[in-house]
Amino acid sequence: MLQALYFNNCNRLRLSKLRHLNSAKNHIGISASNIVRISRLAIAAPGDSPNTDGIDISGSSYVRVRDTVIGTGDDCIAINGFCSHVDVARVACGPGHGISVGSLGEDGAYQTVSDVRVADCVFNRTLSGARIKTWQGGSGYVKNVTFERLRMIDAGNPIIINQDYVNNRTGSPPSNIQISDVTYDGVSGTSSVPRAIYFHCEEGTSGNGCDGIVLKDVHIAAAAAGVETYAVCVNAHGTSTPSNFPSVSCLAP
Repeated sequence: MLQALYFNNCNRLRLSKLRHLNSAKNHIGISASNIVRISRLAIAAPGDSPNTDGIDISGSSYVRVRDTVIGTGDDCIAINGFCSHVDVARVACGPGHGISVGSLGEDGAYQTVSDVRVADCVFNRTLSGARIKTWQGGSGYVKNVTFERLRMIDAGNPIIINQDYVNNRTGSPPSNIQISDVTYDGVSGTSSVPRAIYFHCEEGTSGNGCDGIVLKDVHIAAAAAGVETYAVCVNAHGTSTPSNFPSVSCLAP
């Protein structure tokens, strides 16, 4: 894959004060690295440029991203398989596809992600906001993920878990990636689409769908006047405080 800058097996990496413009594919790749500190980057590509992820992280632990501006044609930050203890804060994202866990499980792969925090970020006219995406047929788990104090500005799919990423093919096996203990705390702003919250979880072999989803202090209105936002849940279990807007009454206990 063509990447502007790629680090593999670089422990205690420090990356700061760089500007990346119009990479052919991913701008920055971090793989198999531990104790990584990334800060004060500026990454830019046209919103319609395919596969131009800002920061793509895989197989890495104890990664911290701070004070960075990213606008691309794909994920601002993608947290991929076998990542743990990833902490993202004070990132301005847009244009782009939001900050994503995944995609995971492509071609039936077993992949895991755990202990992720995304905080104090702004999503400006992105196609998605706080996103978890897994392929049908994959296996593994996603657990202990927190999205907190996020601001959406005319963002599409501000809160989304999608376990039939890309495929949507009749007869495809369900995703067996178990998603659990995901918290959305203090997510506010406006959505470019009426469906502001979307949890599409697969039952998989466990039959549980997504477990332990928590929503509190969420307020996402429609960017367009006269439009009401709403939530959709499929096989999603957890709790939502009554003050959340839109109501997430579809979330099963």
